[in-house]
Amino acid sequence: MIRGDDIATLQNRLNEMGFSSGRVDGIYGALTEGAVIEFQKSVGLPADGVCGPATFTALIRLTGTVRGGLASSLRDTYLIHQRGPALAGKIIAIDASFGGNLLGAEAFGLNEAQITYDVAKRLEGRLSALGVTVFMTRGKDNNPSEMDRINFANKVNCDLLISLHLDKSSSANAHGIASYYYGNATHEIHSVVGERFALLAQREICARTDLLNCRTHGKSWEILRLTKAPSVRIDLGYLSNEGDAQRLASSSFRQSLAEALVVAVQRLYLAAEEDALTGTLRIEDLKRAGLRK
Repeated sequence: MIRGDDIATLQNRLNEMGFSSGRVDGIYGALTEGAVIEFQKSVGLPADGVCGPATFTALIRLTGTVRGGLASSLRDTYLIHQRGPALAGKIIAIDASFGGNLLGAEAFGLNEAQITYDVAKRLEGRLSALGVTVFMTRGKDNNPSEMDRINFANKVNCDLLISLHLDKSSSANAHGIASYYYGNATHEIHSVVGERFALLAQREICARTDLLNCRTHGKSWEILRLTKAPSVRIDLGYLSNEGDAQRLASSSFRQSLAEALVVAVQRLYLAAEEDALTGTLRIEDLKRAGLRK
């Protein structure tokens, strides 16, 4: 398939004018071709799905006069609200980094693959108890490629992908937690739902632990860009920092991380008037409130 920045620009323009090409991922797939065909029909051009000179000229002419806003982002937000606040029936994919013979960051007798898998399993158990259908992108001892993880998440048609990582640095002083959602400043696009979940996860973890808040950032990494569902990567601390490593070595600390992520997932689906202050919701509260049903 054809891919690149030109395709992303094309997708952005089509979406702005109401011709849904899906997420702006820079890949000329079936959705983009379908949007081109619909556009061609609307302006009286041969509907062949090929963005040739005539189609491109028509796009340039109309882009300046038709501005539809962040159509794909609005659709994602609408779908979140349409699904309702209950966690039961939601499908969430959890991606623990590395695995198998690749351990990722290593320091102080710990490794990234082991820590992220432990947090992922804790998160899986807590979400499952609330009625969520959970899929792990890898097992304990294997390491699928990034594209295999993306394809798996797309195949199970998840509502949300949470990718867990650890960071490392040549400086022992670097520490803290950061989260990432799909955002491309060049094309002025971002995942509204992904950004919201990244912010919620960041805030909940920082409220429940003493990890430094290294903020939330938009990135165009493939796992964020090519996964159809809103996707967020969370770096749960620096394994190269002694303080962060000591925290991550603690079972109770990893339990706090998992609980913070569960609450962030629930808050993603709550309407503003139903939401609670950051750091105050507990899993027991969700069960008592019947939000698992």
